[in-house]
Amino acid sequence: MYQKERLDSIMEIVERYGYVTVKYLVSALHYSNATINRDLNVLEGQKRLKRSYGGVEIVREEEVPLPFRYHKMRIEKLKIGKKACEFVCDGDTVFIDGATTTEYMTEFLTEKKDITVITNNVALVTHLSEYNVRVICLGGEMIEPPCMLGGEDTVLAASRYHVDKMFFSTGCATVDGRIGEGARYYLLYTVMANNAREVYFLADHEKFERQMGNRRYLFDFDKVTAVISDYDFDEDIQKKYTKTKFVKV
Repeated sequence: MYQKERLDSIMEIVERYGYVTVKYLVSALHYSNATINRDLNVLEGQKRLKRSYGGVEIVREEEVPLPFRYHKMRIEKLKIGKKACEFVCDGDTVFIDGATTTEYMTEFLTEKKDITVITNNVALVTHLSEYNVRVICLGGEMIEPPCMLGGEDTVLAASRYHVDKMFFSTGCATVDGRIGEGARYYLLYTVMANNAREVYFLADHEKFERQMGNRRYLFDFDKVTAVISDYDFDEDIQKKYTKTKFVKV
């Protein structure tokens, strides 16, 4: 097992339990105490884990509650949402995640004809249904009140659909093209992206100024059809991901 695989395995275990001992990790992963300690030092250096009392725990970031996130970077999100809707064609079936950025697509989606929207955002379901847009709610557990659903049932429901396009946003991404997401929606985004013909990542410039922290690496920009953002990417990054469109708003 390569170090990256060990790091991912360690993160999965610690995210599951919140806190584990070094002894438990050694037993679970079948590596020496020295190897596990070196890996933990790497993860602590990345600020993904915190070592304490002979064990290790997740670094918890203070997260802005969902209703307040909706109003952060409002002007930028509105521009991004409007631009994203230009990639939705009449007759499309699309995944739209529960993020506040993608929710700004709502008013522009109502102008499309014969589209089907599949989402874990209850607010999106309610609004679009009022305009006779066909909407499928993925269901599941209320992860972030008042409208974001998640959990195993949500992932299972998403796995049953194959769509034309997926539109999503996460808590952060790096300027070199690594997209990060927390444990709550990691599997959902993975399933959605694998089941979509095209994938669109929506992010305001503030997302690229944050540290990855305890978020897991989801995938690179090369998994994405287009990045829609107000961030001004370097020419080198755009050359690195030649198959990805960089759409500036």
